[in-house]
Amino acid sequence: MTAELMVYALIAAALIFWLRSILGTRSDDDPHVPVTKLELNEEGKIITIGFPESEEGANRFSAIEQLFEEEKGNMAIENPQARDSLTEIAMIDTDFNVHTFLQATQDAFVYVVESFADGDRETLADLLSPQVYEAFDGAITVRETAEETMQAEIQSIQKSSVVEARTEDKRAFVTVRFLAEEITHVKDKDGNIIQGHPDKVIQMRDVWTFFRDLKSNDPRWIVVETREDEIKDNDTIPNTH
Repeated sequence: MTAELMVYALIAAALIFWLRSILGTRSDDDPHVPVTKLELNEEGKIITIGFPESEEGANRFSAIEQLFEEEKGNMAIENPQARDSLTEIAMIDTDFNVHTFLQATQDAFVYVVESFADGDRETLADLLSPQVYEAFDGAITVRETAEETMQAEIQSIQKSSVVEARTEDKRAFVTVRFLAEEITHVKDKDGNIIQGHPDKVIQMRDVWTFFRDLKSNDPRWIVVETREDEIKDNDTIPNTH
């Protein structure tokens, strides 16, 4: 193995270790702890974030029963009216579980925010719908034209909650509110900070809608809308509502 490939392997191993440290591993006493699937290319770069499936052999009753735990850790069903649509999704997709879904959306949230700051169009294209990607790509282009650079790091996700859910002809839409802490700042072409602070943790609130075609064998959910929260929004990423 060349030195370069060894470096890439170490990067991949570090990413997997990091996710496991956040998501945990499954034990006999806790069969429903989610494990996120990652695909890495030979350069150690994330190319796919797969949304986790429920335990093999889990039946529909088990999947639907777990939908109605009002809160689990930092995840919750905020809007009881979303229950009917979540149940319908679980009836069509027997691997769907709202809490493993929310855990996966938290991972996607981190990757999208930080990839946008890095100008990583490749990762964004895998996680966003074409319309949302176009808005993000445009904002990155404006930043590049101005020779500005942005850094953003999600420190923690304090809560993710289902606020809306609906199905249309076996197409599922689930809207999630994220409450997170981040550090972000923007520098101009001369290296001067023109927005944010490199050491100050701020609160970020955003509302995203995820979509999946339940008739498809592709298990991924993609972001089809980002919008500001009713309370506040720090404008880290574009609003596409």
